[in-house]
Amino acid sequence: MCRWRARLWLASVLCGGAVLAQQAPVFRADVSLVRVIATAKNQAGDLVGALQKSDFQVFDNGAWQEIAVFERQTEMPLSVALLVDTSGSTAKELKYEIDSAARFLHALLSEGNPEDTAALYNFNFEVTRKKFYTHNYASLESSLKTLHGDAGTAMYDAIYLAAGDLESRAGRKVIVIVTDGGDTTSTEDLKGALEAAQLADAVIYPVVVMPITNDAGRNIGGEHALQFMAEGTGGRTFFPAVGAQLDKVFSDIITELRTQYLLAFYPHDVPLTKERFHKLEVRVNRPDLRVSARNGYYGEVEGGTGTPGARTSIDPEGQKKRQKK
Repeated sequence: MCRWRARLWLASVLCGGAVLAQQAPVFRADVSLVRVIATAKNQAGDLVGALQKSDFQVFDNGAWQEIAVFERQTEMPLSVALLVDTSGSTAKELKYEIDSAARFLHALLSEGNPEDTAALYNFNFEVTRKKFYTHNYASLESSLKTLHGDAGTAMYDAIYLAAGDLESRAGRKVIVIVTDGGDTTSTEDLKGALEAAQLADAVIYPVVVMPITNDAGRNIGGEHALQFMAEGTGGRTFFPAVGAQLDKVFSDIITELRTQYLLAFYPHDVPLTKERFHKLEVRVNRPDLRVSARNGYYGEVEGGTGTPGARTSIDPEGQKKRQKK
């Protein structure tokens, strides 16, 4: 609805005049600022960090949006949730994964913004938050060393719970998942985990460690689910072996986090539907480049605002608790 029409309608109500019948509004204007983190790569897969605001276009439910805030290689602080799969199937490789994860956290927190923080979760048949967000690498390393393998894989629960903790945090939000495949014991499903990450504006980076290289021994369905979540949030999926390959993956993630663009807009003239999920599309004006960004967010719906669903979090003792809104 145009602003002058909204004012006219309000004035007529206040004055007691008759209001002409009109159709239900199709458009809403000037709601909350929507932030989108994006990366751009050339055809060789190299990150491109020198683009300008004019190189990007953003569309919300198909409607072009003016970019109100633009930062190249943004220095907004990072909150990184590191989720480590400690199910029984990872026991053989867990020591090597922990060593690489420790090097990743050290590099992440010793460079960049001093306000960057990380949290540590592990998941097997249940999910435990081992360390809440901190810039103190030593405390994270100590928690990493206590991890050990057990039965079950509650991966979707881990994503859902970590996203709940991230939702209220400022700055950029990232979930890094170190796992060997799929989910076996979660109460949440793929849809719930992805929705929680999108509600938190978190980017997912699955790191699928490959102790088994033949398809017969791999959880292909689980790998596809992880790729689906990564693409939906603007991240990407890695498939390293332990050792040097895993170290390189963690290094690549840090490089990508240091080469991100921040695009933000106030939704304007967006066609609304009965779905809370708004489809986002980010384009670059160069055919030789490919951009990665989340594919949507939860916002206004036709006839009102979106309503958050149930949110699950973990208390300081690591136990699950559900809070319904």
